[in-house]
Amino acid sequence: MAERPRLLFSAFNEYVLSHHDHGSWSLPGARQLELNDVDYWVGLAKTLERGKFDFFFFADVLAPYDRYQGSRDAAIRTGMQTPVNDPGELIPILAYATEHLGFVLTQNILQEHPYAFARKITTLDHLSRGRIAWNIVTSFLGGAGRNLGLGGLPSHEDRYARAEEFVEVAYRLWEASWEDDAVVRDIERGVYADPAKVHDIAFSGEYYDVLGPHISEPSPQRTPVLFNAAASDVGIAFAGRHAEVLFTSFERLSAAESIRKLRASAAASGRRAEDVKIFAGFGFVLGSTEAEARRKYEAYVANQHIESILVKHSAFWDDDLSRFDLGDSVQKLLESGEGSPTTRIVLGLAPDLSWSFERFLRWFANRQVVGTPEQIADEIEAWQDAGVDGLNITYTTLPETYEGFVDHVRPLLVERGIQQRDYGESPTVRGKVFGQPQLPDSHPARRSRDRVRGIPAISGGLR
Repeated sequence: MAERPRLLFSAFNEYVLSHHDHGSWSLPGARQLELNDVDYWVGLAKTLERGKFDFFFFADVLAPYDRYQGSRDAAIRTGMQTPVNDPGELIPILAYATEHLGFVLTQNILQEHPYAFARKITTLDHLSRGRIAWNIVTSFLGGAGRNLGLGGLPSHEDRYARAEEFVEVAYRLWEASWEDDAVVRDIERGVYADPAKVHDIAFSGEYYDVLGPHISEPSPQRTPVLFNAAASDVGIAFAGRHAEVLFTSFERLSAAESIRKLRASAAASGRRAEDVKIFAGFGFVLGSTEAEARRKYEAYVANQHIESILVKHSAFWDDDLSRFDLGDSVQKLLESGEGSPTTRIVLGLAPDLSWSFERFLRWFANRQVVGTPEQIADEIEAWQDAGVDGLNITYTTLPETYEGFVDHVRPLLVERGIQQRDYGESPTVRGKVFGQPQLPDSHPARRSRDRVRGIPAISGGLR
């Protein structure tokens, strides 16, 4: 039997009470109420490192979900991604408590100027010794745009135009401002760095004007590992140009076409299809027997706050779902012609159109794999056979979900050659995942060096 390539694993989370678990914080044994306790997060990070996870992924939002009933009240009442703390402040602590685990920071391109953001990322990469990734997002919440002084959310096209400039500025600062041998640390001459090898970036665009140079010296990775979620055609094209890890929502049985499209987007940008890793989402409920797992799943779903589910999907589907009667059948809702385009597409996924809207919502929000460790491992193996490079593991309750994976599912995956037995020798997360600490020359961030080359250094250099 041919040896399998290892699958990559990321723990999908957010610095919140409730991410996509819809109220499981109130279940016995759940510790999500400890969200403001640093020891809770350190414990999770250590569990993930014990389980040889590649990444601890932190999603983020900058405003409460307020599409449901035209109000933020339900989001606040149920704890649906509100309150939410800043993961950028937490990650250095977790990096100090671990040695190998990578950390993905989600930050949208509206919330900070790229010059200041580039320094933040360089600092995090230094402090973590090269274990930082950035999930590039453009935001989808109007409240975020209002809170940032933009008067609302810029258009989809405008956000991606801003994103192109934002990443170009960041690339030039990370990759091109300081030459590889600019830092000399010459104690005898009292010279730390050669000014002739530190360059302005001289970027002037529609949204940003940045002279430079980068105020921080290059970090171990220079540019963080780049994540991006891809959905729209514009988004997929952006991800193809920039992302090293592309993740999106698709079903396993239809994964092949989605994966082909994502890889093709990278190739269309002059990159190699194999330069990108494709991640899918994966959730599970584990039991020592299938019957036990099913009981846990049913208790978990029954405990969920239906209002929390409505809050989240109102935001994601851009539709106030409070206008639908929870007791109406999916068939009736579809025949009514009501609902946003996304709502109608999703309703069409119902296994049974006679289901009530509430039953459909609880099913859609809980499409986890339910079973024994062997059954969970079988499904993960099937995902790898479908062509993904990695899985974003969601949770139902913490720390139970990740502890169960590490203690009961991981040994089976290691035995099958699906998950790494140990971390590689590279100190950086890019080195562990891609085999080299910095980006390949085919990536646009590396090509930004050519655009800065020839711009005068900040002085005549060393004498």
